[in-house]
Amino acid sequence: MSMKEKLKELENRAANARKGGGAERLARQHERGKLGARERLEVLLDEGSFVELDRFVEHGCHDFGLAEERIPGDGVITGYGRIDGRSVFVFSQDFTVFGGSLSEAHAGKIVKVLDLATKNGTPVVGLNDSGGARIQEGVASLGGYADIFLRNTMASGVVPQISAILGPCAGGAVYSPAITDFVFMVDGVSHMFVTGPNVVKTVTHEDVTFEELGGAAMHASRSGIAHFRSKTEVMALQEIRSLLSYLPQNNQENPPFQSTNDRPDRGDEELLSIVPDEPQLPYDMHEVVERVVDEGEFLEVHKDFAQNIIVGFSRLGGHSIGIIANQPAVLAGVLDIDASVKAARFVRFCDAFNIPLITFEDVPGFLPGLAQEHGGIIRHGAKLLFAYCESTVPKLTVITRKAYGGAYDVMSSKHIRGDLNFAWPTAEIAVMGPKGAVEVLYRKEIALADDPEGRTSELEQEFRDRFANPYLAAARGYVDDVIDPRDTRQRLISGLEALVQKRDQNPPKKHGNIPL
Repeated sequence: MSMKEKLKELENRAANARKGGGAERLARQHERGKLGARERLEVLLDEGSFVELDRFVEHGCHDFGLAEERIPGDGVITGYGRIDGRSVFVFSQDFTVFGGSLSEAHAGKIVKVLDLATKNGTPVVGLNDSGGARIQEGVASLGGYADIFLRNTMASGVVPQISAILGPCAGGAVYSPAITDFVFMVDGVSHMFVTGPNVVKTVTHEDVTFEELGGAAMHASRSGIAHFRSKTEVMALQEIRSLLSYLPQNNQENPPFQSTNDRPDRGDEELLSIVPDEPQLPYDMHEVVERVVDEGEFLEVHKDFAQNIIVGFSRLGGHSIGIIANQPAVLAGVLDIDASVKAARFVRFCDAFNIPLITFEDVPGFLPGLAQEHGGIIRHGAKLLFAYCESTVPKLTVITRKAYGGAYDVMSSKHIRGDLNFAWPTAEIAVMGPKGAVEVLYRKEIALADDPEGRTSELEQEFRDRFANPYLAAARGYVDDVIDPRDTRQRLISGLEALVQKRDQNPPKKHGNIPL
């Protein structure tokens, strides 16, 4: 066979591989509001940058009628490309081929991509759309999942791993995305659960829909599995591109620097009036964050989950940063189980990838109550404490108002290696709030007073004047400076630049024992 004939054969085989499950099955995919596996990669990656690997791989199953049905690629497209000019490894499961089910060969392709990403220090993005393990292959398909789980675990903290659920993801398949750093889901398209509605009904007699059991809304707001929830697949894929713009390629690099026209010394008069004069009134911490960061751009993570704390990515003076902020507009910004876990995971991700942490603090303490205590608030709250203590990246904190009790310690205080800690003049730093303190310290005096309510009010004001202010903490060096709120941006950028060469190490050990 001549070279021309061999090239013609290659062309025909390549064209056959590109067909996937065929035009009819792709049309059904579109009818469901879903893109094809290759179409998704075209949206995700820079135009023309995708290079496919293992396009001719086929399954090796000889049972249950599969021996005669062999489709090149075996239900997953793998390779590499670029996002904003930076390399990324990808895999995209093709639901039109055997329902995207995972075989030994299918798993082998994903494993190869994960190994290449880890060895080369390159992020990996997985687009999941699969009916689960290929039943005909039995334990070989189950072993394929385990091979992937191992690679996800070994790559954790080495390269960023991002999962998009763009169809069904059930059974053992869910554990790969669960190990990765960020999970994206799409309304009406994504479904993720260990056991489906039929099994649930059989075992527990509960009637649930796919959406109720494992839809995007549920996982974004209740379980916390989904970090991002989008209305369409295109929006989800574009948001993945945006997320990667804040992240380094691997744990040996610093985050990318992006120049900005937003002046580092820009002040904002509105910051003077955001915190209400009345300590009990709420305000939206988003306003503080967006007025301080570059051009007001903030990519929030876990937006719908544990809304009493805010986490996400932004930039200050062009430097990529991770932001953790109490949210006084929701449950007064109190720390509870979900908020603690949400923030702890985010802190650990940023620390793993050299992203400085900026903490905006207004926290009245940990949420009291039977449900929280029985649910393990001590253990879960300790996760956030552990994460901050363990982190070695630059850490800057701004106390805007309340910093009470153990929550003051936890939220990147000076005592747990916070580098630069600032307070606004409105900051109240104390063991507890004035009301609680007065009730403990002056209970008998108040009971004997002619006007208990009036005396309580007087004592609360006296406590606030004497103890609930930032100057006692500043006198001890626990706060580095009390600053004009309008100067917050300037002070944070200056601090980041001063800490850019920070070197900090933890004692030599295999790993810590975080209270999981």
